[in-house]
Order: sequence, then structure tokens, then C-alpha cells
Amino acid sequence: MKFVFLTGVVALVGLSACTTVRNAKDRIVRAPPACQDVSIPIYFEADAAELTPEGRRVISLQAAEARRCKVERVVVVGLADAAGDPAANLELSKARAASVTNALMQAGLPPAEFDLTAAGQAGSVTADGRLQPVRRRADITLKLARK
Repeated sequence: MKFVFLTGVVALVGLSACTTVRNAKDRIVRAPPACQDVSIPIYFEADAAELTPEGRRVISLQAAEARRCKVERVVVVGLADAAGDPAANLELSKARAASVTNALMQAGLPPAEFDLTAAGQAGSVTADGRLQPVRRRADITLKLARK
């Protein structure tokens, strides 16, 4: 009889442990989104403002994550490297910022205030004359808050 009683206790303890683990898992799975500000660089081919497939994928994933939050503001900064004419680089950086903004809206980013800036090639050359690498991009900052 003693043996049966202990087996029943072990079975009950085992079941309660499963319940505890299951409830803990539910709490983790159902945790609210972090909704913290995020910055994302989107890279382009040389002399291009058309998004690459990878750029579209990154924007789509970030827009999906942002839908779980309140999007307070979106900052997009288009950049260009120092190769070529400065005026053309400014136009290219404007086109990159616009391309990213359009893709964010098409990906279903919740309505928000957009702040677009085009830096052109400004800042692409260091004080000692060296070119800054990786300037063929647009930087996105999503200002997020919990709903």
C-alpha cells in the first residue's frame, strides 16, 4: 500500500511539473512585443536606388515586427559614396530614401510620421581624405512604443 501511495504522489508531482512548464511556456510565447527603437541599414548596388531582394526581405521582416507595436516615427536617411558628381550623389541618396520609404509602406508598416533626409556624399570622406566604405545605403530608424 505504501508503494502505491508513493507512486501516486510521484505521478501527481510529475503532472504538476508539466503544468508548471506548460504555463511558463505560454507566458513566454504570449509575452508582449519588446517595441524598442530599431535601426536597420539597407544596402544598394553602386549607382542604384532600386532595392535588392535582400533589402526587400529585411524591410518586410521589420515591417511585420513593427505591426505589433505603435510606430511613432520613421527616420530614413539616404546616403551615397564619394564616387562621381556630388549633385548626382545627392539625387541618388534622395532616390534611395524614397525607395526605402515606399517599400516600408508597401510592406504594411503602420501609419507613422516619416522624416526623410538625403545626405548625398556628405561624410563619405574622412578628414585625411580617405573614402568611407559602405555608404551605398539608406538607414532606417523605427521609433516604436507599445500599443
